[in-house]
Order: sequence, then C-alpha cells, then structure tokens
Amino acid sequence: MKQSGLPADVNGFKIHMIGIKGTGMSALAELLVSRGAVITGSDVADEFYTDEVLKHLQIAVTAPFSAKNIPPDTQLVIYSAAYTPEENEELHEAFMRSLPTLSYPKALGDFSRHSYSCGIAGVHGKTTTTGIVGTLVKALDLDASVLAGSMIANFGNSCTMIHGDSFFIAETCEYKKHFLNFYPKKIVLTSVESDHQDFYPQYEDILAAFLQYIDRLPQFSEIFYCADDPGAKEAINLAFSSRPDLIYIPYGESVSSEFGVKIHGVRDEKLYFSLKGFAGEFYLTVPGHHNVLNAAAAIALVLSLVKLERKETTINDITIIRKALASFKGAKRRSEIVGEAKGILFMDDYAHHPTAIKTTLKGLKEFYPNRRIIVDFMSHTYSRTAALLNKFSQAFSSADEIILHKIYASAREVYHGEVTGRQLFELTKKSCRKTYYYEEVMDAESFLEKELQSGDLFITMGAGDNWKLGRTLYEKFSK
Repeated sequence: MKQSGLPADVNGFKIHMIGIKGTGMSALAELLVSRGAVITGSDVADEFYTDEVLKHLQIAVTAPFSAKNIPPDTQLVIYSAAYTPEENEELHEAFMRSLPTLSYPKALGDFSRHSYSCGIAGVHGKTTTTGIVGTLVKALDLDASVLAGSMIANFGNSCTMIHGDSFFIAETCEYKKHFLNFYPKKIVLTSVESDHQDFYPQYEDILAAFLQYIDRLPQFSEIFYCADDPGAKEAINLAFSSRPDLIYIPYGESVSSEFGVKIHGVRDEKLYFSLKGFAGEFYLTVPGHHNVLNAAAAIALVLSLVKLERKETTINDITIIRKALASFKGAKRRSEIVGEAKGILFMDDYAHHPTAIKTTLKGLKEFYPNRRIIVDFMSHTYSRTAALLNKFSQAFSSADEIILHKIYASAREVYHGEVTGRQLFELTKKSCRKTYYYEEVMDAESFLEKELQSGDLFITMGAGDNWKLGRTLYEKFSK
C-alpha cells in the first residue's frame, strides 16, 4: 500500500475511514471534521455506541465492507489496525488503486505532529486520566482538544473534547507499540505492568516499549509519573540513566513534593483528598483511590499547560479545578452506573487485568460499605488468563459473590488448550466460597434473578460481552 502522511491543513481534504465505528476511529473522525476534513466511512452493520456520534457528525457510514464504498475522489484512506488488505476487500481496493493509506495509530501520530501534543500512557488509568484532563481543560478554557479511549460523560458522551487546537492531549496505547507513532511533548505515565502477553510475552518486553516511548520526548520535556506504581517507578529510573535531560515530576501518596497525595476518605459518596502543593480539599464522585491518582496526574499536566499558555497559574485556577473535579462523572465502562432498580445498583466496568479488578472492587467496597458486592467477570484472551491465572484468582477479595464464565477469546489469537474459564473458577473458589460458574454468560440470568436483592451492588467486569447480562437484569428488575 502507498503510505502517506496526514497534512497539517485538512480543510476540504477527502478522507475515507475503514472501520469508522471503532472508538479511536470515530474520535479521530470527529477531530478531523472539526478541522474541515470531508469524511466518509464504512464498517460492519452491527450497532455500536459510536453510531450516534457519527450521525451527529453527519458522516454517512456504508455497510458492509465493499470495494465500492471508497469514493472516487478519495485523497487518503485511514483504516483500523484490526484490518489487513488480505482480510478486508475495501482495504485491498485501496491498495489496488494505489491510494495513500494510514493505519489509525499512524494517522493519530501524524495528527499529533501538528499541535503541541501530550500523551497519556500506562497499562491502567489512561482513559479516566484523559477524561479528567479534558474536563479540566474545558473548565479552564484552555485552547486544546482531547481524545480518550472511551466515551466520557463530561464530553457529552463523546470520546473527544474539542476546545481549540493549540494543545492536543490523547490517550496513547501500548498494544503492538502503537504509541511509538505518537509525537509527545509531555507524557503522563500512570503504570507499567505485564499485559498483552500475545505481543509482550515477558514483563521486560512491555517495559522496553514504554522506555522507547519516553525516549520520543524532545530534550528537556516533562514526564509526570505515578511514584506509587512499581513499574512506572522502574521505567523512570531506567529512563533517567539515558535521558537525564528530561524533567521527571512524580505524583502519588508516596510523594512529598507538590503533587503528593493524601486521601482523606469517603463522606456521603464523595472521595476527598488533598495535594501537598495546594491548600484545601478536592473531591471526586467516582470511587477508588486509583482515581485520585488519575486526578493528581491530570491536575499536574493541565497546570503545566496553563503555565505554557498564560505564563503562570492563579488561585482561581485551583478553584476552577476543584469545581471541575467534583463534576467529573467518569468514563463509559469504568465503574459506570447502568442504573438502580428494586434497590439494586447495577454497574459495568472494563477491568480485565487482575490489578484493575482488585483496585476497582476495593474502591467500590469503600464507596458503598453497606452494599453486598456481586461481580460477574468474563476473562479476556487465553494468553492473558494463562499468564496471570493465579493473580486473577486473588483479585476478587473485595467481592461477596463471584460469577465466572468461559474465556472471551480474542480474534487475534488461536486457542492451544492452555487454560479454561473453569480452571479460573476452581482456583478462585478456594479463596471465595461463594463463587459460581456458568459457561455461557446468559446462563447465569436465572440464578441472579433469584439471588440479587435490595441493597446489592451488581457489577459486570471484563472486556468480554457479559455487560449484556447486567443490562438484561437491570431491565428486568426495572419492570
């Protein structure tokens, strides 16, 4: 395929996007439209939550994929990294017509070259941190656009917050080293831990990728890192030996400087905390100490951008930040409240790594101390489940009851018989007696209809499709 770059001026530029319903692709489409690009797109016919965003943008989406979908006057094709010319006839057509093409990660990288760009990186916490950054950017009236990896309530249930183009802040993904296409001027590093075992078999592999990303920073750039996270701290220590020119700014409970965090606890379903460099308390209405760390990272980054734009920060900026944090409603599938019915609180969360599961459930237990927590979890990918099996089995200690299922397979891997959902069940029930197994997700519906009672918190967790169970139960209990 003919590789091409995304021009700095896209006004009137005709771009066709293959796989446009994907979260990142639809968000990029929104950014491109805001700068005057003429967008067409295609995808499968299935309904996606991004359909409303694309409809609002007045982008006609054709389905299914077909060589005929690419308009004759197309100047550039951007395609989801999930597709190849061998598997997608539309992408093959672009190749046959010698059209310039860019994968989504490369297109996002090109987009980042044309602004003062900041990358939010880490195995955990990227989306929420990016969502908080966007919320603060808008409140402070900074000239910036923000792209998150999921819908953010404060963005009007969009994945983007467009408030100018001087700064561009984006969630940058470590999978397959996609973030090495990005051109950051500043980086937030939330965490480094073994994940994506299909691409990074060993912890050292993913650590090396993050070090490569840090090394993309220009001389004397700032990197904000979570000093409470062992992996992030290790990455910073290693980076310092080769990049002593960078400005390393820590945040976290273990930090004694400006962005040192002190958590005061939950009062009236509000999580209060303070930062060492600022007077008074802040609070969040989303649960979990991990979200306080995400907020600290967001505050640190945004204040650095305020200084760039306005030369200094004021007490009023902190007052605005305080109010904006209190208004933050979270991200889709991050402790997302589906609804409450018959006294049962239904939630959904994307957590699919043992660390994320453990911290999320611990936060919910603190936030809702009087509720019984029942979690339905569907593990995602054989490689991750096999590599972290013991850690998964110990991740549910804050739950009162656990329902498990078969492993949700990834389209990108082949099952070699290395692990099953039932194996995870057998290990998990050793530490939690009330652990149940249903091979198929909806097989648990009848059991839960009888089991759930007023005062419970029922949460579906994982990157699989078990969220459908939570929605179905919520609708039934709502009648």
